[in-house]
Amino acid sequence: MAKPDDRSDNVEKLQDAIQDTIENFREGQDYLSEHADEISGDEKAQIEAKNKRRLQSIRGFREEVKDEAADAQK
Repeated sequence: MAKPDDRSDNVEKLQDAIQDTIENFREGQDYLSEHADEISGDEKAQIEAKNKRRLQSIRGFREEVKDEAADAQK
């Protein structure tokens, strides 16, 4: 038998994911600024691309939080 769909903690999980992603973004930015003279162009490009994806993920997570909050109001 399938488990019932329990969405009661989705917003909390999404907020945790947002916080984790923001932390990873900041670590990437810090790494770039602290090691600018030591890293290769390829490594810099990879970190910048990853951080760009992180920002996109954060936006998506925030939209999901809005959707979940709207569903909870129903």
